[in-house]
Amino acid sequence: MNRIIILIFLSFCTSVFSQNKVADLKIQGNKKLKSSFVKKISNIKSGVALDSSVIEEDIRLLKLLPSIAHAYYQVFPTDVSNEFNVFYNIEENFTIIPSVNVYTTNNDEFAYRLGLYEFNLLGQNMIFGGFYQKDVYSSYAVNFRAPYLFSRSLGLAINYQDLTTQEPVFFDGTTADYRYNNESFEILGLYQLNFSNRFELGVNYFTEDYQYKFGATNPNVPQELVVKKMLYKLVYEYNNLNYDYQYIEGFRSLFNFQYVHSRDDARLPGFLIGWNDFQYFKRFGLKGNWASRLRLGIATNNDTPFAPFSVDNNVNLRGVGNTIDRGTAAIVLNTEYRYTLCDKNWFALQGNAFVDAGSWRNPGGDFGDFGHSENIRVYPGLGLRFIHKKIFNAIFRIDYGIGITPDATQGLVFGIGQYF
Repeated sequence: MNRIIILIFLSFCTSVFSQNKVADLKIQGNKKLKSSFVKKISNIKSGVALDSSVIEEDIRLLKLLPSIAHAYYQVFPTDVSNEFNVFYNIEENFTIIPSVNVYTTNNDEFAYRLGLYEFNLLGQNMIFGGFYQKDVYSSYAVNFRAPYLFSRSLGLAINYQDLTTQEPVFFDGTTADYRYNNESFEILGLYQLNFSNRFELGVNYFTEDYQYKFGATNPNVPQELVVKKMLYKLVYEYNNLNYDYQYIEGFRSLFNFQYVHSRDDARLPGFLIGWNDFQYFKRFGLKGNWASRLRLGIATNNDTPFAPFSVDNNVNLRGVGNTIDRGTAAIVLNTEYRYTLCDKNWFALQGNAFVDAGSWRNPGGDFGDFGHSENIRVYPGLGLRFIHKKIFNAIFRIDYGIGITPDATQGLVFGIGQYF
C-alpha cells in the first residue's frame, strides 16, 4: 500500500513540475553580440520545459565564447500560470585583438609577425583576421572561423596563406639556405560533440616552392623545386580545462593527423604525419600555476632534407633560433612554473621559470636517434607575462631561453598569448 502511495505521489510531482514551461528567452546586457545568435546556440527556447540543468549548460557554453567575459541567468514568472521568462545576462569582452610575435637569436636573426583578429564578427562569434610576417621575406594570411555557423554543434573554417621564409635544409652534415614559399587554401568542417570533445575534418591544397640561395650543394638535392600537394586533415580535441582569469587547471589533449599527397613523389614524396599535444595545468596556492605540454610526433620516415618536424623558437624551444634542424619524429616537453607578481582588477603581471627540452629522429634514421647527444636540446629560461584581464587573450609575453647542450644558442622570444 505504501509503495502505491509513493508512486502516485511521484507521478503527481512529475506532472506538476513538467507543466512549467518557458514562455520566452530574453537576452540582456549584450551590445555587439546578437541576441539571435545567443538564442540559436541555446537549448532553452520558447515552449520547452523549464529545466535548470539545461539553463546552466547554456550558461557554461556562453562563458566559453571569446566574445563573453561573464554570463548568468534569471527566471521570472509571467501572468500565465506555470509559464516563465528566462533572462540570459551577458557581459561582453573587447574582441578586436592585435597579435605580435618577435624573435631573435645570438646570430642576430630578427623576424616578426603582426596580426589583427576580430573574435565577434557581425555579432555572431565568428573569428576573422589575418597577419603580415617579415622573416627575411614578406608573408601574409587571412583566416575565417565560424564554429556555430550552422548550429550549436556545426561550423566552418576557411584559411588562405602565402608564406615565404628563408629555410635551412640539412643533408650530409652540411646546410643550405632556400627561399621557401607555401601558398595554401584550406577548408574545414567543425563539429563540437559536447563541451569537452570537438572534431575538425577538411582539405588543404597548397604549392611548395624551394629556391636555392646559398650554402652547400649536392647533385641529389635539387636547387629548385616546385610541387603541388593535397593535404587531408583530421583534428580531435579533448578539453577539460577550467579558467580563472590567468590561472588554468585541468587536462587537454589535441591530436592532429594529416595525409599529404604529392604530385612529384620522386623528389618530394607524399607522407603521413601525426602528433599529439598533451597539456596539464595545476594550481599551487593562490598565485602559483604549473603548466606542462608534451608533444609526441611521427611522420613517414623519408630520407629527405625537407623533413616535416622542425626545431624552432616559436614552435617548441624558446631561444633555439629560427628553424635550426629538421626530423621525421619528435619528442618535446615544455614545462614552466607561473607565479603572479601583481594582480589588480584589470591587470596582472606574471613571472615564469621554464625548461624546454626535445629530441628528433633524423630523416631516414631510427628511433635510436632520440638518444643521440647531437639531437637532444635543453633550454631553461625565464619570462614575464603582462596580462589585461578584461580583453580576450590580451597576454603579452617575453621569454629568454639559454641552451645548455652542446652548440646551443640563446635568445628572446616575444608574443601574444601564453606560449602554450
